[in-house]
Amino acid sequence: MSRLANKVAVVTGASKGIGAAIAKQLGANGASVVVNYATSKEGADAVVEQIVANGGKAIAVKANVASQADINYLFDETKKAYGRLDILVNNAGVYEFSPLEAVTEEHFNRQFNTNVLGLILTTQKAAEHFDDKGGSVINISSLVAQAPVAGGSVYSATKGAVDAITKSLSKELGARNIRVNSLSPGLIETEGSTAAQFIGSDFHKQIEATTPLGRTGQPDDIAKAALFLASDDSTWVTGEAIVAAGGFR
Repeated sequence: MSRLANKVAVVTGASKGIGAAIAKQLGANGASVVVNYATSKEGADAVVEQIVANGGKAIAVKANVASQADINYLFDETKKAYGRLDILVNNAGVYEFSPLEAVTEEHFNRQFNTNVLGLILTTQKAAEHFDDKGGSVINISSLVAQAPVAGGSVYSATKGAVDAITKSLSKELGARNIRVNSLSPGLIETEGSTAAQFIGSDFHKQIEATTPLGRTGQPDDIAKAALFLASDDSTWVTGEAIVAAGGFR
């Protein structure tokens, strides 16, 4: 039997990269998946098509998680399509690196509005839709929450906040059997990390050389860990910040 049979999952920021891999992994294991995107309809539609082609169920829903109205729409469409909600993966996020002297209000607010406020408001709405059996919330954090890098003060701060929110909400929502965990990837080879010129850089080579497992992470590495947190295999796990970085610290 599929590990997520009869479950419904919303994955935010799922048109590419880690979010897309998680959506596909959950779909392959029996969940009906809502593939959320903010700008890339083409990417989201491709993820839906792949899930459906493999025998799963999925729809794409456009919504910017920094907007309360869009969040409401996302969950209205989820309920309309599937009638319930069991899993929320808060993957949507933005990152910009900047030295201290170049940090601006816009730089700060753009990242905090999506990575922190958006995550809180999305979880708030999801909690309204979980039934008395509870649910699983998976917050995609980052290794930089624990090991910040130069030029990433604001982004690292947003991910530190994600880990703190995870622990707080796990205590607040535990009585309703809603589990809240964070998953912190190290450097993962995605469209985003490639476009940001991390992949192939000296920084990348240094990380790979000091990673005990000796390679760069792939989106599927994170998706498999997310599947564990989404499934009943982790019913006794909440409030945890799980690092998936090949042993790199």
